[in-house]
Amino acid sequence: MSTLTTPAALAPRRAWLTDLPVLLVAVVWGASYLAAKGITTSHTVVAVLVLRFGVVLPALVAAGWRSLRALTAAQWRGAGALGLILAGIFLLETYGVVHTSATNAGLIISLTMIFTPLAEAVVQRARPPRAFLAAAGLSVLGVVLLTQSGGFTRPASGDLLILLAALARTAHVLAMARIKAVRDADSLSLTTVQLGGAVLVFAVLAAAGTGTAPWSVAADFGAGEWAGLLFLSVFCTLFAFFVQMWAVRRSSPSRVSLLLGTEPLWAAAAGIAVGGEHLGAVGLLGGVLVLAGTSWGRRAVR
Repeated sequence: MSTLTTPAALAPRRAWLTDLPVLLVAVVWGASYLAAKGITTSHTVVAVLVLRFGVVLPALVAAGWRSLRALTAAQWRGAGALGLILAGIFLLETYGVVHTSATNAGLIISLTMIFTPLAEAVVQRARPPRAFLAAAGLSVLGVVLLTQSGGFTRPASGDLLILLAALARTAHVLAMARIKAVRDADSLSLTTVQLGGAVLVFAVLAAAGTGTAPWSVAADFGAGEWAGLLFLSVFCTLFAFFVQMWAVRRSSPSRVSLLLGTEPLWAAAAGIAVGGEHLGAVGLLGGVLVLAGTSWGRRAVR
């Protein structure tokens, strides 16, 4: 005897068909810290960034050529300014992950979800909910414990750089919201111009002799390094961008944000399971507090 599947029964299935690609983005972003750490040294940060984004930029330009031509001068300027902030984010993140563990990097960067509402409250002169302030305090305590898992010492330079990257991510989010010219810009064009601006910054730094030249790094890469670079370029950039655009149109920004908020979990899982990193009891407690605080804070401001 055949049965008919009702629309109500199909709804959860359709939701998961949208959720799974977004969850996969969170997974690859979590793994990106370990991948970046595996192919980058303190002398090759700029070169790796030039290669990583230089690979995907032509594809983005080709895909959005018509939309790029339709951008106004003000939109170009606004997106270019955002690109400068984006360049700072990637420089801080990549230099940071070289000097700390992938696990620490993934967990500390999640503080962006706490910093952004706090900064927004300051700009709007509005007091955040008490529950959110408590969640922020819990997250900060978690970061302190996370970075002191080997005993209470000064935080590693990489931990501080990742913390600055989280603040830079917050500035990027606020700038996108406050630069009026980019509010109505096509998402693909906006991202392409931002990445183009970031690549320009990296190219200028490389030309100024900051670290090893990109072509020298490319020539020295073996199969493993190229695989890591393509993973960062294709999956963590191109794939992630298009999935976000696709998912937001079929789901809701809140649902997408919630799924992407699992990124720190996957960063810790990759660092521990694949990278052989160890947190220790104090560090493990700190990681749990960071995740609990960011999750609580997200619910408090929603």
